[in-house]
Amino acid sequence: MATTDTTPQGNGSDRPGWRLRARLRALYHGGSKTAVRFRLAVLVVDLLIIAFFIAAPLLRDQPLAFYVIDYLIAALLAADLAARALCYSDIKDWLRRPIVWVDIFILATLLFPAWLFNLGFLRVLRLWTLINSDFFWRTIGRRYDDTEVEGVTKALTALVTFVFVATGFVYTAFLGKTEGLSGWIDALYFTVTSLTTTGYGDVLLPGPWGRIVSIVIMLAGVTLFVRLGQALLRPHKVKFPCERCGLQVHDPDAVHCKACGNILCIPDEGR
Repeated sequence: MATTDTTPQGNGSDRPGWRLRARLRALYHGGSKTAVRFRLAVLVVDLLIIAFFIAAPLLRDQPLAFYVIDYLIAALLAADLAARALCYSDIKDWLRRPIVWVDIFILATLLFPAWLFNLGFLRVLRLWTLINSDFFWRTIGRRYDDTEVEGVTKALTALVTFVFVATGFVYTAFLGKTEGLSGWIDALYFTVTSLTTTGYGDVLLPGPWGRIVSIVIMLAGVTLFVRLGQALLRPHKVKFPCERCGLQVHDPDAVHCKACGNILCIPDEGR
């Protein structure tokens, strides 16, 4: 995966806040045991936050507790985003990353729940941004980074994220407007039956827009299932860039690059 240049430019030890930035870089990008434990703790908190996002529609019956947790999570995400920004030498380059903008949007839905209530289901995208981040794979170890495990995990995450985003959209847009759709579980049931093309017919979204949503869920579901199947069944490859042509992946026992014939020396970590 691409790495980020966090090397300080020149002698910046006299700048205000340099020690804080150096400490954050060591925690977010370092390889020490303390840094790994810190990143694992951040991942655990992230997963708990994602669990709250998934369960949020079921918790709105207690508005006071819901908003307290909502703003607490907003404070945590804001602190995490600020810390990640400080880890980068070039903030503009950091802001060009799509994952960052997804996290900023999620933060906005937390800070302004009254105005962005109908878009709250998009918070589940945090699961996709987390699993697709270098931060996640660098933390759990190079044993899984750039391996078949990473490909399968990302494909499965894309499928799960889509299920919950689609469920949230159906729940927000069609609750009370169609027979059989009276709660979040019903919306999840409709999403899964449409995504798997089972289509029992007991829950149908009304009107042309309802049919369009159903079609999108079915097509996206088939695509994501195919992607997951490919990740599970395709032959195992290793990431080893060819020095001559730049081909990124090869068979584990490859001696020559299949694109240009260059001799390869792929390390075998199992030996």
